[in-house]
Amino acid sequence: MPTNDPVAFRPLAATESESSAAAPAVSSDVEIDTSTRPASPGLRGMWALFLGLGVLMVGNGLNGALIGVRSGTEGFSVVVTGVIMAAYFAGFLIAPTSVVRMIASVGHIRVFAGLASTASSAVLVHSVLVTPVAWVAMRFVFGFCFAGLYIVIESWLNELSTPVNRGRTLAVYMIVSMSGLGIGQYLIAAADPSTFRLFVLSSVLVSMALVPITLAGTAKVPEIRLPEPVSVRELWRVVPTGVTGSFSTGAATGVLFGLSAVYAAGVGFSIERTAVFLLAPTVGGVAMQWPVGKLSDRLRRRTVIFGVSVAAAGLCALGVVVPSDHPLVLLIMLGIGGALFPLYSLVVSYTLDWTAVEKTVGVSGTLVRTNGTGALVGPLVTAPLMAWLGPALFYWAMGGFFAVVIAFVSYRILFREALPQERERPYVPFPARATSVAFKLIAAPKRVGQRVGKNVVTRQHPQRSVAEESGEGNSALPLDDGGRSADG
Repeated sequence: MPTNDPVAFRPLAATESESSAAAPAVSSDVEIDTSTRPASPGLRGMWALFLGLGVLMVGNGLNGALIGVRSGTEGFSVVVTGVIMAAYFAGFLIAPTSVVRMIASVGHIRVFAGLASTASSAVLVHSVLVTPVAWVAMRFVFGFCFAGLYIVIESWLNELSTPVNRGRTLAVYMIVSMSGLGIGQYLIAAADPSTFRLFVLSSVLVSMALVPITLAGTAKVPEIRLPEPVSVRELWRVVPTGVTGSFSTGAATGVLFGLSAVYAAGVGFSIERTAVFLLAPTVGGVAMQWPVGKLSDRLRRRTVIFGVSVAAAGLCALGVVVPSDHPLVLLIMLGIGGALFPLYSLVVSYTLDWTAVEKTVGVSGTLVRTNGTGALVGPLVTAPLMAWLGPALFYWAMGGFFAVVIAFVSYRILFREALPQERERPYVPFPARATSVAFKLIAAPKRVGQRVGKNVVTRQHPQRSVAEESGEGNSALPLDDGGRSADG
C-alpha cells in the first residue's frame, strides 16, 4: 500500500500575496469576480438556450425511437438495425474538431442554423429513402449535427454562467436534456410509426429549436477552443477506473438508447407499452441523480460506483428472468436508467478527483471520446448477439458491461488505496451525451476573498490543493512514488 498522498489536483494560481495577512483583522469571506467579462444575466437569462435545447432533445428522442421501431417494420435485420443506430454515435465522435473550425469561420448562429436545418432534413430523408444504406448515412449525419449543436449551446452556457451558478447551470442542462429525450421517446405513441407523420413531427421539432436561440439575442459570441486532449494511455496510467467506467457506461448507454426499441419490437410490445418502456430509463436517470450524488459525497466514491454497478447488473439479471409482458419490466427499466446515468456521473466525478485542475478540460475530452467509443461499440456487439440468441441478449449485454465495472472496481478496492474522502470534489450530475465543452462549467472553481483592512486577498474555495498540502509542485496528473497508477 502506498503511504504518501498523491497529488490530486492543483488550484488556480493565487493572484495576491499572502503577506497581507499581517494587516488588521479579517472580516467574513466575500465573493470575488476574477473575470473581466460583463455581469452574467444568471439562469433566467439562459431560458432561450434551455428552451431550444429541450425542443431539440424531444426531436432527437423521437427520431431515435422511431428509427428503432421502423427498422423492424421495414424488414431490416437486427444486425442492420444495430449498425444504423451505432452510426449516430460515429457521427457524434468525429464532429467536434470540424464543428469548431466551422464556428471559427462563420460564427455560432450560422453554424447552429446550418446544423439544425441539416439534422431536420436528415430526419425527413428517412421517410423518402427507406434503405439500410440511406438510413446509416442519415443517422451518421444526424449524430454529427447534434454533436455540433451541443457544442454551440454548451459554449453559450459557459459564456452566460458565473462561478456562482455554474453548478446549477450544469444541473439544469442535465435535467432539460434528459427530460426532453424521454418525452421524445414517449411521443412514439402519438401516431402510427409505419407512416411518415412522426418523421415530420421530429423534423419540425428540430427545426423549431432554432427559433428561441436565434431570436433571443444572447450574450456576445463566445470563443470555443477544444482542449488539448490527454491521451488514453496517460489517463489509464493515472485513473484506470475512469477509463474503464467511461467506456463500459458508454457501451451500456449505446445498447439502451440504440436497441431498446428493437427489443420492444422483438418481444411484441404494443406501441403504447413501447413508449413507456423507452421513457422509463430517462425518468429513473433524472430522479436518481441527486440521491446517488448525495450518497457519493458522504461515502467513498469508489464504493458507491461498485454498489451502483451491482444494482444495475442485478436489475439486468431480473430483466432476463422476468417475463416480458410482466408489469415489473417497466420498473426494471426505470431502475436500470436510475443506475446507469448516475453511474456515468460518478465515473466523471471520480476521475476529476484524481485530476489536476488545469488538466480538467483536457481529461474531459478523453472521457467523452472513451464514452462515445463505448456507445458506438455497444450496439455493434449486441445486435448480432440478439439476432443469434434472442431479444434477452439486450439485458445480458448491459449486464455484462456493468459486470466489467464491478470486476475492475473490486480489484482496485482490494489492491489500491483510495483517495482520502476529504479530498474528493463534489458530485457532478453530468449529462449522458454532453461534449467536453460542458466540462468547462466545472473546470473553473469558485474563488473567494478575504477582506484584510482595505485589501482583498483571493484564494480558491472550497478546497485547497493537494499539491499545496503535500509540498508537490508538479502540474502533471498525479502518480504515486513508485510510478504506478495513482487511482485507488
